[in-house]
Amino acid sequence: MKSIRLREGKERSLLRRHPWVFESAIARGGADAGETVRVEAHDGRFLAWAAFSPASRIRARAWSFDESQRIDAAFFSQAVHTAVQARSRLAIASDSARLVHGESDRLPGLVVDRYGDTLVAQFLSAGVERWKKVLVDALLQATGLARLYERSDANSRTLEGLQPATGWLRGEGPTELVVTEHGWQFGVDIAGGHKTGFYLDQRDNRARFAEYTARLGFQRVLNCYCYTGGFTIAALAGGAAHVTSIDSSGPALERARANVALNRQELARAEFLDADVNASLRRFIDEGRTFDAIVLDPPKLAPTVAHAERAARAYKDINRLGLKLLAPGGVLFTYSCSGGIGADLFHKIVASAGTDAGVDGYITERLGAAPDHPMTLAFPEGEYLKGLVVIRK
Repeated sequence: MKSIRLREGKERSLLRRHPWVFESAIARGGADAGETVRVEAHDGRFLAWAAFSPASRIRARAWSFDESQRIDAAFFSQAVHTAVQARSRLAIASDSARLVHGESDRLPGLVVDRYGDTLVAQFLSAGVERWKKVLVDALLQATGLARLYERSDANSRTLEGLQPATGWLRGEGPTELVVTEHGWQFGVDIAGGHKTGFYLDQRDNRARFAEYTARLGFQRVLNCYCYTGGFTIAALAGGAAHVTSIDSSGPALERARANVALNRQELARAEFLDADVNASLRRFIDEGRTFDAIVLDPPKLAPTVAHAERAARAYKDINRLGLKLLAPGGVLFTYSCSGGIGADLFHKIVASAGTDAGVDGYITERLGAAPDHPMTLAFPEGEYLKGLVVIRK
């Protein structure tokens, strides 16, 4: 068994069972891509079994902190079974769910979503890439399903020195699916959609937005970065008189229109703009338009802390514009899915945006990802999605 030895004082995070070992922490040792290594403290003490990644700044990702543990097919079968069983204990109002959430499920770099009778997996680290066949078999056995599509085309895969990979790994069939959620239906493109095809993490936040819409009687709703219209459907289902949805992707907007029809909502109540969000918000301000509710759900702007400063400026700008467009008593649902932007920093960004907009408001809720996208005690980075509900004074 190959090993890596850490520099003195660099073992603290592993002793807290955080799974990452950065390149700068390693004194010596190495292995092939994805190979299991014994991670040792500077004095030779065992710390963890980990997958080595020679191309990544995160040079090793821990599989286990138990020295007696064998990292073999049985280990991965048990890890997958545990992750799948954990979801059975959650209240998930959908036929779709995240079954494996990377480090939070002791499988760093593996993301698996279930859409009805189809699994979609992303193998985003050297470790899970090396064990791909074993993991696929374990996933199908744990779920009893026969179809698994690979969507290993995220940018983070290149940081591991891995080439993009997509296509059927087991079974075959259509890649355009229809899934249900809180009584709604959504068309999902698992081959070409964002991530694995849909944003399952916003499932319960969409339902919450529908509840706010019904309770407060929103008439004019603005959904920014609408993608395939999840929050649009929620607003229409909640009784909004008119919903304006903006995205810079024409195909996403076409699917959003189809989702309106699929849910038997009136297309006359929905307006779709293929446009830049920031430019549109500025134009609305110039036109004197206001909205009773606004959703800001931009794409990931800060994948790491190193990108946080630039991303903070972008988040501040769209929130400043959004707050200006809110009618008094209006409600802002604003989100950040950037791992490099923590919850406290996001709060400060939105607060600063309010100051610049000359707007104050009540934060009535803090929102996060649906519970099938868990954060664990040892891995706080699992909390990537942050949301605030702000009622303008």
